[in-house]
Amino acid sequence: MASSLTAIGLISGASLRGVDAALLATDGEAHVEPLASLHVPYSRDMKIWLRRAVKAAVEGRDGAADIGKAAGEVTLAHVEAVEALLEKAGVRRKNVDVIGFHGHTILHRPAQGAETVGRTWQVGDGAVLAEETKIDVVSDFRTADVNAGGAGAPLTPVYYSALVSGLAPVLPEPPGGPVGVIDLRDAANVVFVPQAARGIDLMAFDSGPGLALVDDWTRVTTGDPMDSEGAFAREGKVHTDVLRMMLLNPYLRRRPPKALGRHHFKLEALHGLTPEDGAATLTAFTAACIRQSELFLPEAPALWIACGDGRRNAAMMEALAQALEAPVMTAEEAGWRGDNLEAECFAYLAVRSLKKLPLSYSKTTRAPAPMRGGVFHKAPV
Repeated sequence: MASSLTAIGLISGASLRGVDAALLATDGEAHVEPLASLHVPYSRDMKIWLRRAVKAAVEGRDGAADIGKAAGEVTLAHVEAVEALLEKAGVRRKNVDVIGFHGHTILHRPAQGAETVGRTWQVGDGAVLAEETKIDVVSDFRTADVNAGGAGAPLTPVYYSALVSGLAPVLPEPPGGPVGVIDLRDAANVVFVPQAARGIDLMAFDSGPGLALVDDWTRVTTGDPMDSEGAFAREGKVHTDVLRMMLLNPYLRRRPPKALGRHHFKLEALHGLTPEDGAATLTAFTAACIRQSELFLPEAPALWIACGDGRRNAAMMEALAQALEAPVMTAEEAGWRGDNLEAECFAYLAVRSLKKLPLSYSKTTRAPAPMRGGVFHKAPV
């Protein structure tokens, strides 16, 4: 077995909930041993600073004071998260080899063709984090991929591949074939992990909407921000005529690699449905899109594992079980730590970066070749 390192992974998600931190022992390949994790919520002020930074970045105001303020405060929040995690785990900083610091994304705009230039921007200062924590840091995981023409996302497939390689001892009946991982967030991203997993054979693409459409529908028809845990959908009925019409969307026939934008799917087809029936139909639509994604895979997965917030939506999980022929389980049922996966991933990627291993592949981010990534910041002695 390759040498194992102890790493901390840090992620600040688009939801602005706060910092997720995880401590992991890993060799950056098949060995993964979670050690500890925690979540540090953002203050109201922090959320305001980050929203202002995103607005400035989108408007092209690169030098705006709001961006500098957010960058400084994000870095400080991550320093505090590292200190809290070390204390919780009872681990001394000298025993941690590296921190994987994702930062907070304020702009992500991959190239849309050969004539365009992509850009990805995560605020947070890796050098300052290394100085304050006295631990080496790897940051800026996405830029190399985007600069090469890739989408810079998703970066989770290589970590999912490592987790899948450890499934056999956990499950009473190992899948005995490829595994599909469904990342259910606003969009549904499908990751295909072949049985003899090699990075170059990994696939990832957006199959269709995840929670975004049903949450938009719930907000428009009821005023509630989302269909919490699928409550509306479970009370409604699926309108198969509407479902068939939505499945004619040209995005669903495009071959991967492909990534979803919010404009690809709209709610007009559901006009006249009750809130409950609309939610049920949209939930079934997400599951049907995932089923249709199997057409683009080398073979159908023998097992599906659902990650992301959608795994908590009972109606969504029921719809997936009905739509897919292979068994469907949540991350937790597979022995994974569903709330910690992204933070663990960046600990894992930091170790891969140190070992000069690829973080992404042509079939995961559309990069032209396996891509290394990350910028190293040496901690002061």
